[in-house]
Amino acid sequence: MDTLATRYNIPIVFERDSLHTMDVNEHFFVESLKNVLQQVCRENRLQYWIENDGTIYILQQPDDLPRLKRQYQLQQLSRNFKPAKLPEPKHPPKHFMFALTGRVTDQNTGESLPGATVKIRGANLISQTNTSGNFTILNIPSDTSVVEVSYVGYQSDIFRLDSNSVKGGVSFSLFPAMNNTLNEVNIAGKKSGVLNTDSKKVSVLQLSPAMLDKLPNIGERDIMRAFQLMPGISATNESSSGAYVRGGTPDQNLVTFDGFTVYQVDHLYGFFSAFNSNAVRDVELYKGGYSAKYGGRLSSVTEIRGKDGNKKETSIGGDLSLLSTNVYAEAPIGSKSSALVAFRRSYQGPLYDKLFGQFNTATTNTNPGGRGGPAGGLGGGMGGGRGGFANQTTPSSYFYDMNAKYTYTPSSSNTITWSLYNGTDRLDNSREMTLPSFQTSSGGSLNINDDTHYGNLGTSIKWTTSPGRKLFGSTVASYSGFFSDRNRGTTGTIVDSSTTTTINNGILENNRLKDFSLKSDWEWQTGSKMKVLFGGFATRQAIDYTFTQNDTTTLIDQHNTGITAGGFTELDINPTDNLHVQPGVRATYFSPTGKLYTEPRLSFTYKLTDKFNVKGATGRFYQFTNRVIREDVAGGDRNFWVLANNSNIPVGTADHFIGGFSYETNDYLFDVEGYYKKLNGLTEYSIRQQGGGGGAPFMGGGGFGAAQTTTVTENFYNGSGYAKGIEFLLQKKAGMYTGWISYTLAEAKNKFDNYGTDYFAANQDIRHEFKSINMYHWQRWSFAATFIFSTGHPYTAPIGTYTLTTLDGGKINYLSVSEKNAERLPAYHRLDLSATYDLLKTDGSKRGSIGFSFFNVYNHVNTWYNEYYIRNNQVITTTVKYLGFTPNITLSLKIK
Repeated sequence: MDTLATRYNIPIVFERDSLHTMDVNEHFFVESLKNVLQQVCRENRLQYWIENDGTIYILQQPDDLPRLKRQYQLQQLSRNFKPAKLPEPKHPPKHFMFALTGRVTDQNTGESLPGATVKIRGANLISQTNTSGNFTILNIPSDTSVVEVSYVGYQSDIFRLDSNSVKGGVSFSLFPAMNNTLNEVNIAGKKSGVLNTDSKKVSVLQLSPAMLDKLPNIGERDIMRAFQLMPGISATNESSSGAYVRGGTPDQNLVTFDGFTVYQVDHLYGFFSAFNSNAVRDVELYKGGYSAKYGGRLSSVTEIRGKDGNKKETSIGGDLSLLSTNVYAEAPIGSKSSALVAFRRSYQGPLYDKLFGQFNTATTNTNPGGRGGPAGGLGGGMGGGRGGFANQTTPSSYFYDMNAKYTYTPSSSNTITWSLYNGTDRLDNSREMTLPSFQTSSGGSLNINDDTHYGNLGTSIKWTTSPGRKLFGSTVASYSGFFSDRNRGTTGTIVDSSTTTTINNGILENNRLKDFSLKSDWEWQTGSKMKVLFGGFATRQAIDYTFTQNDTTTLIDQHNTGITAGGFTELDINPTDNLHVQPGVRATYFSPTGKLYTEPRLSFTYKLTDKFNVKGATGRFYQFTNRVIREDVAGGDRNFWVLANNSNIPVGTADHFIGGFSYETNDYLFDVEGYYKKLNGLTEYSIRQQGGGGGAPFMGGGGFGAAQTTTVTENFYNGSGYAKGIEFLLQKKAGMYTGWISYTLAEAKNKFDNYGTDYFAANQDIRHEFKSINMYHWQRWSFAATFIFSTGHPYTAPIGTYTLTTLDGGKINYLSVSEKNAERLPAYHRLDLSATYDLLKTDGSKRGSIGFSFFNVYNHVNTWYNEYYIRNNQVITTTVKYLGFTPNITLSLKIK
């Protein structure tokens, strides 16, 4: 090694005492240095790592790198020598005070790096790359200035400008850092964890998809579920990867993928996210008070950007777990194009049987029926109402999804991408059920058909351009489609006092949504301290929903279309080095109401000291497309998409008020945020049957009280609400041990006149939630432990039954229910553990991992929701549980 270092003037750093005991007996003549290192290290169980300055480190374990780096730096300091890696200026400075535009990319793949920091050495000039990896810095002192570039998970680098930097855009490429594998950090103030909070922004969470395998999971790396580990996002709904953000519902969260909206964000009852992490580059979630660039939702925004595809070499890999198979391939196509394809599909194996066997076991209770007046507002109920009766067979269900992306770069200032996503679920939860015997009844048996088919199709064409040094634009044309079909029917017999009754009823639900959109966003760097953001958008939506009972009675028949169009403008201002202000306004015209809706926004951060920041945000938000809850106490909630109109479905409104502070060092972050949201235009949906005495008959969940009525009415209930809370986060950002603890104290309440004059707890109301996420790195191993505790969800429960006789002599069974959401499920808590072993190549780069995950380690079975049906004037309660202890193993491998 010393000979090679001297002969070729290459710094080679190694631990002499260890390598002194190793012998190499080989002859090398025309082999490249890389091949020599690979062979020597492979035969002696060593690894090597090449830094971007050309220094070669010979490692016994990956964890040796930080120590060898420090050792080498001390040696160089003691010798008063430092290897030159920054070229001297090629010429005296010729250009002064000019604008520098450029892009930061990954050296190995050519992928753009959004959020990279670009700084001019010796000047107070700094910028961050936007979502496309582009940046602009004004007033560069000279064309010989030095640029420092840094990004999480990559080696920081410095570059010398020259006269060509003035003519066109520059490109800075960074090398991946081995500390991306080691989960350490070397850049002051930068984080390397799976999930991070940007203390300089208000209510923003950032996620690194490449490191999701470090967290425990049920099936595989899950983008949406990972966000649930942060404060302000509920983590107790383990059956759904949808986000319940700060007292909001999943439909109030705008989720976009490469510019198109995704309306269904999960697979298989929510145990999988709809997004394949192998196709995702980066994700940001805005918990509230977000930019005027985004609109159409009341609660939050999740922006997902897909990978462009490797522009340097072909890469093939995938994941294999006990639940699914996941493969991907990416490759350059010529010198200006690249492509990526990723595909996932679930399969039925041992873990699948355990997972869905959960629907086959439940606790059944019987409550004697009581007499009383007609039930008031039915509603609430937990979960999706997907079964849970006793004596079921294992359901036959599967999902698949596919991502494809093509990127074409005709010039340094223009990029065109085409992105496609298609995901489909088929859930067959059909089963047989044996009825228990009560009093004089002899029981009976029922066949329950429960078949659900749903999915998404989304595609977009995006053009990004830099027509000038100070102007950057992005224009997207997209289509997004959602469908959901459900067929649930009940057939069989009931034997009651030697009388046999034949049951044959069912429901058909069909929901369709089509979304055609065009939007264009622009950034104009008007000065060194101000940027103007502006753009326009237009969307046409068509939504259909039908609900049919017993193949003949159409209870719901909704067909709506609407156009939303408008624009936004926003200022990004830094009036001083310590203050950042972002005022903006968004205006939207909505055709069904014929009105213009104006949404002012404002956010700010102020740097009191180098470590202490205060921040705040406020704004108005409108929502024109809603996923309305249809009350169904018997079988759990149902919901469907509808458009607001000018009569019984109002446009939703939210006002956000957010304030907080953060204290951050190189190793720790303490962040506190408080919020208050005022909500109006909330909508719930109910079916009422009248004519047999009036009231709310039992109808859902495969019930047996056949409704014999003369009139069917549908009702949209409108109300208001509020959500408030305070979030605490303490995060350790760097070192072998990283993680965070968080606590959220919150309240979410609604008020509907149909349920009374008082506020009641919203379905998603959780008063206390505590989370502890702990990650420890040791050589190639990464260990994680997550603990979650929260108080229970509210729900509406039946308290008895009664029977009314209609004019024609028929009988109708009715439920008498509690006050709206007056009951609470038991407290929720669980502990998850995982261990991940990284598979490294000889050159130290990561080629895959083996992950062991243990979900709900101490087997505390939490309650999901309750289902009810009436039998002989008694309410039979079926409690559907979440998963108990569930192990899983996942192999991730990059083949090429």
